[in-house]
Amino acid sequence: MAYDYKKEFKDLYMPKTKPSVIDVPEMIFIQVDGKGNPNDANGEYSSAVETLYALSWTIKMMPKSGEIPKDYFEYVVPPLEGLWWWLDDRTEFDRSKKSEFHWTSMIRQPNFVNDEVFSKACEIVAKKKPHIDLSKARLVKFTEGLCVQCMHIGAFDDEPSTIESMKQYMAENDYICDISDTRRHHEIYLSDPRKTDVSKMKTIIRYPVRKEQ
Repeated sequence: MAYDYKKEFKDLYMPKTKPSVIDVPEMIFIQVDGKGNPNDANGEYSSAVETLYALSWTIKMMPKSGEIPKDYFEYVVPPLEGLWWWLDDRTEFDRSKKSEFHWTSMIRQPNFVNDEVFSKACEIVAKKKPHIDLSKARLVKFTEGLCVQCMHIGAFDDEPSTIESMKQYMAENDYICDISDTRRHHEIYLSDPRKTDVSKMKTIIRYPVRKEQ
């Protein structure tokens, strides 16, 4: 059976609907930075997601084209994720001003994905889908570290209630929100909004934290 990160790392991908603390290890991602409303059909976010999935699926399907990366194994493409922030580093979003959002959209990659594999994937995508702009895509190792996380069930615009419960958990357990230039509001999207009733959508929310001195 194909290796499924969501099932193998339940602490990372299957948290409860009550906040908990987790130390997130180093992982490999393809990332694309951008700005603007994620709901704009022709905006930067839509293009970024298309780029990420094109590269991720190209890597997954490489053996069928005769390109078998060293240490390759069958796997399920991990879920889409996003880091979100304001340019002036406010920790709270004004959700009525989505056009001002800054974000890094990303998808986790297996450990066999290195610069060589990534470059080959870019070559393949450039030939098959020349309309995709690959210039912003990059392969990175990302270590998130200590976080408080929680499963949010429902619409994205209803996230403030879940975030409030996370803040209460932080206060009760002597954690301080540690959002910075390198540590952001983090979301992991486990549901496809095109196929899932909005009231049942599952989104993991993570906030970077540090222990109060």
